[in-house]
Amino acid sequence: MTVPADSNRPVETVERAIEIIEYLKENGSATVPEITDYLGCAKSTAHRHLKTLESNSFLIEEDDEYRLGIRFLDYGSIARDKYTLYQEAKPKVDELADETEEKIWCTVEEHGRSVHIYGAQGKHSVRTYARVGHRNYLHQHAAGKAILAHLPDERIEEIVDAYGLPARTPHTITDVDDLWEEVETIRDRGYAFNLEESVEGLHAIGAPITDKDDIAIGAISISGPANRLDGSLLREELPTLLLGAVNEITINLAHA
Repeated sequence: MTVPADSNRPVETVERAIEIIEYLKENGSATVPEITDYLGCAKSTAHRHLKTLESNSFLIEEDDEYRLGIRFLDYGSIARDKYTLYQEAKPKVDELADETEEKIWCTVEEHGRSVHIYGAQGKHSVRTYARVGHRNYLHQHAAGKAILAHLPDERIEEIVDAYGLPARTPHTITDVDDLWEEVETIRDRGYAFNLEESVEGLHAIGAPITDKDDIAIGAISISGPANRLDGSLLREELPTLLLGAVNEITINLAHA
């Protein structure tokens, strides 16, 4: 069978639907005129897109505004459950949250971005923008840097070429040479630090979970206020604790 030359071109109607979903994810809700302005299309076209998504339970219409439907939860749950890492890491993440009383995340890489697939809060954990399903730049946070450092060099170059090194705070790495220096340090040390690089006033430590070829399949991180996660706690106690947890998860995965 001959494959059409344009078989890899995006389908415009699908792209429009994705744009609507992304807009509602970021803004909570929107009216037909707002979506029309955002897409730069005719009002009738925007209305058809919205009604199609709404009739399939992907959107909810209330008071002339549209928002994401709970149907997305079904898809997200199934997608997450496909990760064996999630099943093995979840109890350890909960245990770390109880032991450290801080915020713990299990993170994976997908399409060159980091995604939080599970998190647990200790009784002293602080709130940030991070949430389950949140996509982030790998170089901006501890778990992401731990993953990045345990990818092949060619893959790191692909990710940097695709997404660049945008800053989230004044402390974020934005220079390629600095990133490679950080990658080598993380590889030697076995874990990564986030020193106010994703949120000002927040410190974190992340360690990779790797396969038999030492390629990252995910990472676990511990985060908390910079004034609390500092000194020997950040540099000695938490690394030992985190590496022990990651080692257990790695062993369990090898025999899952």
